[in-house]
Amino acid sequence: MELKNILSTLEGLKVKGDLNIDISNIDSDSRNIKENGLFVAIKGFDVDGHNYIKEAIKRGAVAVIASIDADKKLLKEIMDKVTLILAPDTRLALAICACNFYDNPSRKFKLVGITGTKGKTTTSFMVKRILEKAGKKVGLVGTIATYIGDEKLEDSDRTTPESIKLQQLFSRMAREKCEVVIMEVSSQSLKLHRVAGCDFDIGVFTNFSEDHISAKEHPDMKDYFESKLKLFDMCKIGFVNSDDLQTAKIPRLLPDKNISTYGIDNYCNLLAKDITITNSFVDYKVKIGTRNERIKIDIPGRFSVYNSLAAIAITTKLGCGAEEIKEALLDLKVPGRSELVENKKELTIMIDYAHSPESLENILSAVKSYTKGRVISLFGCGGDRDSGKRPLMGEISGKIADFTIITSDNPRTEEPEKIVKQIEEGMKKTKGKYICIVDRIEAIKYAIKMANKNDIIVLAGKGHEPYQEINGVKHPFDERIIVNDIIDGKI
Repeated sequence: MELKNILSTLEGLKVKGDLNIDISNIDSDSRNIKENGLFVAIKGFDVDGHNYIKEAIKRGAVAVIASIDADKKLLKEIMDKVTLILAPDTRLALAICACNFYDNPSRKFKLVGITGTKGKTTTSFMVKRILEKAGKKVGLVGTIATYIGDEKLEDSDRTTPESIKLQQLFSRMAREKCEVVIMEVSSQSLKLHRVAGCDFDIGVFTNFSEDHISAKEHPDMKDYFESKLKLFDMCKIGFVNSDDLQTAKIPRLLPDKNISTYGIDNYCNLLAKDITITNSFVDYKVKIGTRNERIKIDIPGRFSVYNSLAAIAITTKLGCGAEEIKEALLDLKVPGRSELVENKKELTIMIDYAHSPESLENILSAVKSYTKGRVISLFGCGGDRDSGKRPLMGEISGKIADFTIITSDNPRTEEPEKIVKQIEEGMKKTKGKYICIVDRIEAIKYAIKMANKNDIIVLAGKGHEPYQEINGVKHPFDERIIVNDIIDGKI
């Protein structure tokens, strides 16, 4: 594709060189640049892509997009070697160029974007299952993995891929005739323009609570909320949770947008009534079309009602009927979300991705309401993330669980012992019984050894993740395997 066509919808560019050249590939990683490539230099949190411009040129780049305020000496050195484009925001430039290069694939199917602090993954799986029950071919891009129908393309290393990777995936989904694509849209992807240029048909904001506050994410809650809110600037129709304090404000904040509501307690467009929550399922009544229907989901907890309401709102708008919705939700399973691990000891062991104060409170409260024995809570907190939530999570577990095992999650570049101590500060504010075991395998061993048949062990934080990240290195760590290896005496 000619460079001028790739750049055609970008504004504020300064260009030196030929725009009529053919471009064969685009990337922001110099290692991926091939002959006749376009390299986009991005200044990241840890690495500045401008330092790799010369490397990209050596690998075959014939055009470079750099920041308008990049080092003038560097720009002077390269301007006679390549077509040089200066952009006000190179992240945005990369996203728009990627859309153009791959012929705007998101316009070739219905695109659903789901954002929110919690519930994105479960809601996206619900939507996928309902649409497939209705006979549609569906793509999914999310926290767990990327799918086309039943085919798992790859595991995910982040909720929303970088823009060039995203458009590559969309292009493949369009070629394989996906009718609908569902995407989890992180606040970071909105803030850093990874989804810029995407043509969303439907946007959903599930809920909002404290998370992702750190030097590398959001400086404060205001930035976090406003970043997520950007989704509604990009979609034709929106849905929000009327019971969430922050999302309930959105229709008033954006009166010119087509935004509907769903909920349980407050006035809304899609209301759940007559709710039953047990140790194994939830069910409720809701009006779908002109009929009151009874919905049952084998995932316990009030949050399952909200997630399914969001899914119903989306899928009815996409033409699905009540029977398809009911059947799909009845046999739904989501990896790492209230997932029970079968084991020889017949202990009740649940794996859940809960990694924020509110999500931990939700899952522990849910299991507490139906557990005959003790609730044994095992969790840690991720390193290089908001440290303020660590004592909060300790306090929550101390108040709800009968026994807490504080351990490691993904410490990343932080000392695990330091994180554990910060969690313990919150635990000490309660009368809850607890122990600190930094090694997560040893912590799981301890939980299994102390548990009785009527107890429930909640392994929180890892969820679907098959790894543990320590000192920047990811080590295999699938809790489903680890639980059974412990019980079998293999570790």
